[in-house]
Amino acid sequence: MMDTEVDRELLEKIADLIGKPVGAFNIRKDCGCDGRQSTEHIEITGKEDKPGIDIRVKDGTVGETCHIPVIITKPGIEEMVYNDFFIGENCDVNIVAGCGIHNCGDQASRHDGVHTFYVGKNSHVHYAEKHYGEGDGKGGRIMNPQTVVYLAEGASIQMDTTQIRGIDSTKRYTKIVCGPGAEAVVTERLLTHGDQIAESDMEIVLDGADSKGRVISRSVAQDQSSQVFYPRMVGNAQCFGHVQCDSIIMGDAKIKSIPAITANCTEAQLVHEAAIGKIAGDQLLKLETLGLTEEEAEDCILKGFLA
Repeated sequence: MMDTEVDRELLEKIADLIGKPVGAFNIRKDCGCDGRQSTEHIEITGKEDKPGIDIRVKDGTVGETCHIPVIITKPGIEEMVYNDFFIGENCDVNIVAGCGIHNCGDQASRHDGVHTFYVGKNSHVHYAEKHYGEGDGKGGRIMNPQTVVYLAEGASIQMDTTQIRGIDSTKRYTKIVCGPGAEAVVTERLLTHGDQIAESDMEIVLDGADSKGRVISRSVAQDQSSQVFYPRMVGNAQCFGHVQCDSIIMGDAKIKSIPAITANCTEAQLVHEAAIGKIAGDQLLKLETLGLTEEEAEDCILKGFLA
């Protein structure tokens, strides 16, 4: 996983991100699990054939939360983990992934993770994924998360992803397959600056009758950073899907938004919309008349946009 000596300030920041007390961050030990994180209703075991963990949630589990933080504190560290979630039927649980990189060296630090969810009948999962990076070194901070979700009949997932500054390069891949009556809601928030690069490849497949999907992407690109969004909604049955991408562009940044909808059934109702623009001058002026500087006004608008 990582060196056992960890940066306490970074731990505190990650703890704030994931809402977990400092010291409770290590759900994995040497890319495995020591078993102490399991509860009566949630069993966590390390994989034997590759790095990562299996999380099994028993039928009927309600109101429990599972934290899977990752912290890298040295340059030159590269890791790839595979975490599989098996959610039983009639569950309502929270999964929180807080990933942080602290790099003060010249070598890149990289974390790639593949999270696969198998959500049982009539179960609901709230999955929050928050990425953070810091450090004054020249080495890159790289994160490439992959999330694949299979929703059984009547199941649902609410997926919230946040990456605000700090990560130099990220390539995100998300795929959700919805069974009959299943629902997927994905909210993505992203801010890049400097020369950072971010790519998001997302596909929501509405396979079952009366399934629903919604994608909400909000991003800000500053300085010379670049972003590419490719959200796709595929309707294979009577279903409803909506893709919405809103971006603010600043400085010399570049943003490309490519929403796509594909209907393979006459009863599929799919909608997409995308908007890219700069901060309106009248918004800045109004806040400046209230006593804010231009920089403070911009920060206030961006915080509200990404909230």
